[in-house]
Amino acid sequence: MQRVMLAIKKKWPDFNATVGFFLLSVFLVWIKTYWAYKTSFSLGVKGTLQEFILILNPLPTAIILLSIALYFRGKVAYWLMILINLIQSIWLFANMLYYREFSDFLSLNIINSGGSVENNLGKSIAEIISPFDFLVFLDIIILILLVLFKRIKYDKVIVQKRFAALTTLFGIVLMLVGYGISSKDRSGLLTRTFDNNYIVKYLGLNEYAAYNMFKTKQTADVKKDADAQDLNKIKNYLKDNQALQNAAYFGKEKGKNVIMFHLESFQQFLIDYKVDGVEVTPNLNKFYHDQNTLSFDNFYNQVGQGKTADAEMMLETGLFGTASGSAMVNYGTSNTYQAVPAILDQQGYTTAALHGDVASFWNRDNTYKSWGYDYFFSKPYFKNADNANYNIGYGMKDKIFLKDSAKYLEQLPQPFYSKIITVTNHYPYDLDKQNISIAKTKTSDKTVDGYVQTARYLDQSFAEFLNWMKKSGLYDNSVIALYGDHYGISENHKAAIAKLTGKKSTTNFDLANWQKVPFMVHAPGLKGGVNHTYGGEIDVMPTILHLLGKSTQDNIQFGQDLLSPNRRQIVPFRNGDWVSAEYMKYGGDYYVTTTGTKIKPKEDPRAKEIIDQTQSYVDKMLTYSDDVQTGDLLRFYKPKDFKKVNIKDYSYQRAKGMSLLQKMNKEHKTSIKAQHDNKSTLKDYVTDAPELGGEPQTIQEVSSSSELSKTDENNGEDDGANATPTTDIQQ
Repeated sequence: MQRVMLAIKKKWPDFNATVGFFLLSVFLVWIKTYWAYKTSFSLGVKGTLQEFILILNPLPTAIILLSIALYFRGKVAYWLMILINLIQSIWLFANMLYYREFSDFLSLNIINSGGSVENNLGKSIAEIISPFDFLVFLDIIILILLVLFKRIKYDKVIVQKRFAALTTLFGIVLMLVGYGISSKDRSGLLTRTFDNNYIVKYLGLNEYAAYNMFKTKQTADVKKDADAQDLNKIKNYLKDNQALQNAAYFGKEKGKNVIMFHLESFQQFLIDYKVDGVEVTPNLNKFYHDQNTLSFDNFYNQVGQGKTADAEMMLETGLFGTASGSAMVNYGTSNTYQAVPAILDQQGYTTAALHGDVASFWNRDNTYKSWGYDYFFSKPYFKNADNANYNIGYGMKDKIFLKDSAKYLEQLPQPFYSKIITVTNHYPYDLDKQNISIAKTKTSDKTVDGYVQTARYLDQSFAEFLNWMKKSGLYDNSVIALYGDHYGISENHKAAIAKLTGKKSTTNFDLANWQKVPFMVHAPGLKGGVNHTYGGEIDVMPTILHLLGKSTQDNIQFGQDLLSPNRRQIVPFRNGDWVSAEYMKYGGDYYVTTTGTKIKPKEDPRAKEIIDQTQSYVDKMLTYSDDVQTGDLLRFYKPKDFKKVNIKDYSYQRAKGMSLLQKMNKEHKTSIKAQHDNKSTLKDYVTDAPELGGEPQTIQEVSSSSELSKTDENNGEDDGANATPTTDIQQ
C-alpha cells in the first residue's frame, strides 16, 4: 500500500513547484468557469460537439493568462497566479449577476456607462445575488490560506523561459483549434450578427470580452472614417422597402396632443390575465378592448443590451439600439438625430418627457437634447421626490409621480407631444404592503411572483391619470399611446414562465412569443380593434407620425407603419433572430409562426428560400441601422422641412425650465390651465395613494377610485364580438 501511495505521489503534480501550482490554478479556473456555464447561463448547448466545445473553451485563456506568472520566480509567480485567478473570477461573478437579470453578458459599453445606472443597480443586485455565487471565490481563499500557512511552499527554482513561452503558445494554439471547431459548427461566428450567447458558448467568456473590446474600438473607428457616401446604400434599401400610408388613418389625428405612456417591464400576457380568477390589470384590459383603441397583439420588444434605452431609441428615432451597450449612453450626446420630438416641435408642437428619477439615468439629460425635447421634467421638478416613502426601486411610485406630472402637462402649450416613463413595475417587483391589492402568483419563484402586484399598481395609476384627463378636458384632444418597453420576466425563469402560461415546459417558440409587449393607440373617435399584424417597437415612429399626418418618406428610419396595407410583417430581434407572419427563428430553432410546429429548413426547399430571404432582410436592417448609429451618418443628411437640432438651445435645469414654461404660456395661452381661466385642474385629480392620504388597498379588489370613469363604460368593453373587424395584413 505504501508503495502504491509513493507511486501515485510521484505521478501527481507537486503543487509546491511553480509548474504544479500553475496546473492547479488552471484546473480551478477551468472547473468553476464550466460550472458557471452550466448553472448560471442559458447557452443553448445541443449535441456532443457543442458540449465538447463548452468544456474546452475556458482552458485557452486560463492557460494564456496564468502562464504570465511563469515568467517570474518565487513568491511573485505564486501571488501573480492568485491575482490573475481573482480578476477572472470577478469577471465571471459580475457576468453571473448581470446575466441573471438581463439574459446577456457585460460589455465594455455597459461597464463604461455604469455611471448612468449605478445609483439604482445595487437595488437589483441585492435581490438577485445568491450565496452559491460566491463559490467562484472559494478556491482563491483556499489557495491564499495554503500559501500563507505554508502548506504550499514557494519554489525558488526558475521556470525556463522557453517552457513559459511554449506554455503560452500552447494556450494560443488551443484557442485557434477551438475557434476552428466552432467555426465549422457555426459559420460566420465573428462576422455576422449573433447573440452574445453564441460567442460565449463557442469561444468562451474571456474571448467574448476581447471580441467585445475589439468591436467597440472598431465602432469608434467607423465614425471617424464615415462619409456621406455611406448613406447611399441605406437610402436605396429604405426606398426598396417602403410601406404605403393607410389612407383611412393617415392624418386622422392631425393637430392632437400625443401622450406616450411607457409601461415599464409590461408584457402582453398580462392583458386579460387573471390570478385566482381576479384580473391583474382590469383598467388596461378595458382600455385595450375599447372600440376607440387600436391594439396590437403580435407586437414584440426588440431591445438589446440597452433595454429601456433601446426601446426609447426605436420609438423616437426609428433606429435600433446597437449590438453592444446602450446607444443612448454611447451616442446620445454626440450624434445627430432626426427624432420625433424635433420633427413635431418644428410642426408647432411643444415636446416634453417626464420621469420620476435622476435626469442622468441612461444619459437621458443629454440624449433628449439631441432628440429635441423642449422640456425634461425629472426628479428635481417633483416635490418631495427625495422622500423615501414616495419612492420604490427605480424612482417615484407611479401614483404619486403621475399626479405630480399632471401639474406640468396642464401647463404645456397645445398641441404637445409628451412621454411619461413609469417605473414601479420594475424588477425586483417589490411593493410596500399598503399598496398591494392582489395576491402574488404561485410559481415558487420569488423573483417572479410579485410581478402581478406591481403590474396591478401600474394599472391603477394609469386609470387615475385617465380619469383626470377626462375631467380636465385633455382627453378629448389627445392621442394616448401605451407601450411595454421590454420583458419583465426574463427567459432564465423558464419553470415560472411555464406555470404562468399553463404549460408543462417551454420551447424556443414559447420564449419568442414571451417577447410580446402591448402597444395601444387610443383617441376619441378613432376606429379601433385588435390588429393582428406582426410588428415591433421599430414600427412605432412611422405609425404615430402618419396618424398625425406627417409623412416619414424622407426619414432615415427602419420601421414600417403598422397600419400600412403592404407592410412586411417581419420583426427583427437585436441578436439576429426574428419573427414573421409565416416563420420564426429563435435560439437556433425554426417554427411555423401560427402553429408552433418546429421545422428543419434543409428539409423544406420552399421554407428554406423564405427563411434565407428573411434572414438577409433582417441582417441588412440591423447592419444598416448600426451603420447610421456608429458612423453618425445623419450628420450628412438633411430631410425636407427639418432643421438640425442644436443641443445648446436646450436646458433641463429646473429654474430655466420653469421660466421657459411661464414664458410660453404667456405667449400662446393654449394650455389646459389657460383654458380653465389659468386655474389648476389638479383639484380634479383623485388618487387613493396612501402616502397622499388615500385609503389603503385591499387584496384582490380594485378600489373605486382606480376604476375607469363611467364615460368609458359604454365605450366598448368588447370581447371581440363588437369590435371593429380585426386587421390582418397577411392577406
